[in-house]
Amino acid sequence: MPTYPPEPWHLAGQMYLSLWSVPSRALPPLPAGLRPLTLAGRALMGGAWVVYENDSVLHYSELLSAVLVRDGRRPRVTITDIWVDSGPSRDGGRELWGIPKEMAEFHMNRDQGFQAAATAGAGVLGRASFRGRLPLPGRLPLSYHVAQTLDGQLKTSPVRCRGTLTIARGDWEVPPGSELMIPARRPLLSLILRDFGLSFGSAPSSAPASRSRT
Repeated sequence: MPTYPPEPWHLAGQMYLSLWSVPSRALPPLPAGLRPLTLAGRALMGGAWVVYENDSVLHYSELLSAVLVRDGRRPRVTITDIWVDSGPSRDGGRELWGIPKEMAEFHMNRDQGFQAAATAGAGVLGRASFRGRLPLPGRLPLSYHVAQTLDGQLKTSPVRCRGTLTIARGDWEVPPGSELMIPARRPLLSLILRDFGLSFGSAPSSAPASRSRT
């Protein structure tokens, strides 16, 4: 029996996100059928630390990198690298959605701002610190699709999220040789998504699910 909950996963917590503009030729490999969404030869890449807590179906920490892509004309997000500290999250991410989760150990401090580090094996994957600058009013809604390769086919999964957004300063450190593939320079933009509620994936239908591109 699976050790993880069925989809959709209902999650809640805090997210610390940075965005970079990178040359498309410098991107990590993408799933077959997806192309980076580019402007003047440059693509948008993100890195995020996430703490899933409160009434989440699973409680864990996460570090990921992702790229804004297109499936034909449809915008998508694809996760290129991701680490978690939960076996059920790793297994569920891989088997339900094709998300290539690996295991890591996290060290986080949220007393003043946010400081985090993640290690895998004997090496440091990355470190970061965030400090909020400008809170935005209201709880903003966000909907998008994540696209990954699952069983040799493209799998798209809906994500619906709502939270309080704060423009922030984010500083990242990625040691040489780290598997975390994000640019070693200051981000274009950093954001904190506070006290978010998120739904990831679709409820299973009574008929066998088709993995068509939605």
